[in-house]
Amino acid sequence: MFIGRIVGTVVSTVRDPKVVELKLQIVQELDEHNVPREKYVVAADTVGAGHGDLVLFAQGSSARQTVVTDGRPIDAAIFAVIDSWDVDGEVVYQKEGLETLGYEPAEV
Repeated sequence: MFIGRIVGTVVSTVRDPKVVELKLQIVQELDEHNVPREKYVVAADTVGAGHGDLVLFAQGSSARQTVVTDGRPIDAAIFAVIDSWDVDGEVVYQKEGLETLGYEPAEV
């Protein structure tokens, strides 16, 4: 499982029938402090994430464990949009607007 930011979309009009309906996103991997790494992956989007969203994604056989990707030739899949995360009790990222909902990060 990895954390990343969606930085682009791949458009391909000619595809295998097993992946024709999947949206393909370019994801840049982030470290635990929200710092971009020089690693990118094309991932099948199973949750409707958008450009700039921070996401959780899986690679390898784990990417084929979602309802949408089961039995498909997928090597990376986005399976969650991140609302927030913290490291050692410090909030590293919080999605805009969560503070108005009274969201409090979990105690460590």
